[in-house]
Amino acid sequence: MAATKLYAGAKLRDLRTRLGLTQKDFAAKLGVSLPYLNQMENNNRPVSTTVVLALAQEFGFDVTELGQGDSERLVTDMREALADPVFTETPPLADLRLSAANAPALARAFLELHRAYRQTHERLASLDEALGREGAQLQPSPWEEVRDFFHYCDNYIDAVDRAAEHFAQGLSGADIRSAVTARLRDQGIGIRLERDAPLRRFDTETRSLTLSALSPPETQSFQMLVQVALLNQDALLDATLDLARFQSDAARAIAKLGLANYFAGAAMMPYGTFLAAARETRHDLELLAARFGASIEQVSHRLSTLQRPGAKGIPFFFARVDQAGTITKRHSATRLQFARFGGACPLWNVHRAFETPGRFLRQLAETPDGARYILLARDVSKSGGHFGAPVRRFAMALGCEVRHAQSVVYADGMDLGRDGAFEPIGISCRICERTACHQRSVPPLERRLTIRPNSRGVLPYEVD
Repeated sequence: MAATKLYAGAKLRDLRTRLGLTQKDFAAKLGVSLPYLNQMENNNRPVSTTVVLALAQEFGFDVTELGQGDSERLVTDMREALADPVFTETPPLADLRLSAANAPALARAFLELHRAYRQTHERLASLDEALGREGAQLQPSPWEEVRDFFHYCDNYIDAVDRAAEHFAQGLSGADIRSAVTARLRDQGIGIRLERDAPLRRFDTETRSLTLSALSPPETQSFQMLVQVALLNQDALLDATLDLARFQSDAARAIAKLGLANYFAGAAMMPYGTFLAAARETRHDLELLAARFGASIEQVSHRLSTLQRPGAKGIPFFFARVDQAGTITKRHSATRLQFARFGGACPLWNVHRAFETPGRFLRQLAETPDGARYILLARDVSKSGGHFGAPVRRFAMALGCEVRHAQSVVYADGMDLGRDGAFEPIGISCRICERTACHQRSVPPLERRLTIRPNSRGVLPYEVD
C-alpha cells in the first residue's frame, strides 16, 4: 500500500513565523530551494522525508505534530455549519478540505461568524422573556445567566467531562452505586438513608452524607456523585468558573452546582463508553438506562452533551417541561431554539406526553427555518415516594435533525420521505414567523397586523 502523503503547509508557516525567519532563511536551514518551500507551505507539494528530518534536527520540532492537525475536525464543523438552511448550497467536500488545510484561520473565522449568527437569532428569544416579565429588563437573572453559559458551550464542558471519565475509570465493580459508596467510605464519609431527608444533605463537621431513602437508586447514585464533585473537584470547578466570568456571586454559586451535576452525569455515563454504547444501541434510551444504572431522563440529558471535539456524537437537544408548558430544563447541541418565557409551541408532541405516562411519543417536525427533526417525548413525573405525597409532573423531549435518522432507533418505520409527515412547529408565538398557525396565541414581534371588522378567520387579526 502506498504511503500517505503529508501536507502540512499551515504548520510549516506557523513554525517559520514563530521563529521569525523569512522563507529564504527557512528554506536554507531545511536544505531545500525557496520555490520548493513555497509549494510545501501552500500545500502544492507534500512535506518530504528530508524536510521532516531537518525540522527535527535543526529546530527540535516534534514531527508527530505535523500529522495531528485539526483539519478534519474543521471540515466536519464546517459541514455541520453549512447544513444550516440559511445556506442554499454546500461547497464540495474537496473545497472544504482545501480551506481547512490552506486557510485554517479563515475556516475558524467562518465558524465563529456562524456561531455569532446563531447566537443573534437565539437572543431574539430573550425579547420574548423580557416582554413576559413584570418590569421587563434585558439584564439576565443569575439563573438565566447560568442557563445561557451551558447553552453557548453546546452543553459540553471538556475539562469537567474528562475529569469525570477519569474518576469513573478508577472505580471497581459494575454497580456504580456500590463503587461510589465504597469510594466515599474510603474517604471517611458515612452514608445514611433517611425517609424524611432531602435528596442530599452533607454535614461538613461529621462528614456524613444523608440521602432520601424514598428516591430511586439512580437518583441516589447521582447525588453521591454530585457530592464527590463538590468534595474532590473543587479546584477544577472554580477554575472553570473563573473563565466564565459570571456577573454575580449568585450566578457563580448556581453554576458551580450545575458543574457538579454535570460531573455526576458524566461519571455515571463516561464519555467514551457511553458514546460507543449509544451508537451500538442506536440511542435506545431504555437499553442505555439499564446498562448504566441511570434514569431515562439522565440518559437523555447525557446524549445532549456528547460534543467532544474529535469524538462528537449526534447533536441532540433535550428539554423538560411542566404541565403549564414552561420549559424547566433546556440543553441543545442543535440549531433548535427554545422558548425562554411562558409555554413552548402547543404543536410540539411533548405536551401530549402527560396523557400517555410510560410511553414514548414520536413526531416528525419542521421549524420555521426549514430544519427538520425527529422528536421523542415521554412523561418523567417524579413520585413523592409515599401515599399522599405531591407528585412533580414533568415531560421530557429529545430530538435531533432528521438527517441522523438512520442512527436513531426511534426513526424506524416513520415516513421520512413525505413532506406532509412533518408537522410545522415553532418556538414561541412571539418569535414564530408562521402567519397561518391555528394555535397562535399572540401576534409575532415586529409584525404589522390588519384588523378586519367584517371578516373573521381562525385569528381575530391578519399578520402582514
